[in-house]
Amino acid sequence: MGWNTSKVFRDRNAGLYLGGVIVSGFGDSAMSLAAGIWVKTLTGSSSLAALVGFCVWLPTFAGPVIGTVADRVRRRPLLVATNLVLAAVMTAPFVVRSQEQVWLLFAVLTLVGTGMVLTDAAETALVAAAVPDELRGDFNGLVLTAIESMKLLAPLAGAGLFTAFGGPTVALLDAATFVLAAAAFRLIRVQEAPPAARVKRSWTAETAEGARYLQRHPVLRPLVATSGTALVLGALSSTATYAMLDAGLHRSPAFAGVLTSLQGLGSVVSGLAAGTLMRRWPERTFPAAGLALLAVGVLARATPWTPVVLGGSLALGLGLPCPLVAALTAVQRHTPPELLGRVAATANTLMYAPTGLALLLGTGMVAGLDYRVQLLAAGTFGLAAAAVLAMTGRTTRTTAPAGARSTPETEEADAP
Repeated sequence: MGWNTSKVFRDRNAGLYLGGVIVSGFGDSAMSLAAGIWVKTLTGSSSLAALVGFCVWLPTFAGPVIGTVADRVRRRPLLVATNLVLAAVMTAPFVVRSQEQVWLLFAVLTLVGTGMVLTDAAETALVAAAVPDELRGDFNGLVLTAIESMKLLAPLAGAGLFTAFGGPTVALLDAATFVLAAAAFRLIRVQEAPPAARVKRSWTAETAEGARYLQRHPVLRPLVATSGTALVLGALSSTATYAMLDAGLHRSPAFAGVLTSLQGLGSVVSGLAAGTLMRRWPERTFPAAGLALLAVGVLARATPWTPVVLGGSLALGLGLPCPLVAALTAVQRHTPPELLGRVAATANTLMYAPTGLALLLGTGMVAGLDYRVQLLAAGTFGLAAAAVLAMTGRTTRTTAPAGARSTPETEEADAP
C-alpha cells in the first residue's frame, strides 16, 4: 500500500495546519473534561457537570448561520483573529471560585463552542486553498487522526492538571493553545481570493444558499448523510457500553477504557490509510465500506464473548473515520470557494448535531430495553445504509447544482 503521509508532512502549509489542530485540540479536550470536574467539585451536581459538554455542542445547531461569516471575509485572518479572541475568553474562568460563579464557565464554553463552529468552517475553506488537491484525502485523514489522538491523551492531562493545580491552570493551558494555533495559521502561506462581491441580500438568504447547494449536489448529499448516520450509530453504541459490560460481559466499568483505546487505535490506523484508499476506490465505496465495518463492529458488541467485543471496538474505530474523511474531502473538492464556508458549516451541522440527540435516545433505550436490542437495531440499520450508498452510487441521475465542479461521478450522473 502506498502512503502519501510523508508528502503531507513535507508540505509547509499542511504541517503548520496540523500543528495548529494538534495544540488547539489538546487544549480543548483537556478543558472539556476539567470543566466538568470543576463544576462537579463546586456544585456537587452531576447534571450540571454534564451540561458542560452540552454547552460546547449546542452552537453546532447554528452552524449554517455561523458559517456565513467565513464566506464574507478572508479565512486566514479570520482564523487568527478568532483564536486570539478565544484565548482572551479563556481567561474569564480564572475568577471562578464558588458555586455562584459557575455560570461563567457555561458562558465561556458556549462561546468556545461557537468559535469552534466558525473555525471549522473557515479551516475547511482555507485547506481547499492551501493544500494541494492530491494531498487532501491524506491530509484530512491525518487531521482526524490527530484529533482522535488528542481525545485519548488530553483528558488525562486535563484531569491531572486540575487535581494538582486547579481549574484556572487548565484554562490557562487552553488559552495558550489558542495563541499557538493563531500563530500557526498566521504562518500559513496562501493566496486567498478576495471575498465575492456581495449582492444586497438578507443573512437568511445567504445562509440558505449553502444549504440549497448541499441539498442539490448528487455527490455531497449522500456522503454527508452517510457521515451523520455513522456518528449516530457510534453514539447509540457508546450509550450501551456500560450495560454491555455489566449484563453481557460481566466486566467492571473500568474495562471501558480498554474498549476506548482499541477504538482509538482503529481510528488512527484508518486516518493514516484514508488518502490511499480514497485514491484507489470510487468516491462512494470508501465511505460505504467504512459504514459497513462500523455496523459490523456494533453488531459484534451485542455478543457475550469478550474477544468478539474487542474486535468489534477495533472495527468501530476503523470504520467511523471513513465517511467523515470522505465527506470533508468531497466538500472541499466539489464546492465553489465563495460558498465553502457555508456549505462546510451546514455539512458539519447535519453530521454532528444529530449525535447529541442520538445520545439522549440511546440513554433512554438502555434504561427501558435490553442493550442488545439497541445494538442489533443500530448495526442492522448501518449495514442497510451502507448497501444503499454503494448501490445508488451507480444509479444516481441528479444534476449537479450550478457552480458545482465537474467530476467523473457528476458527469456520469448527468449522462443520458
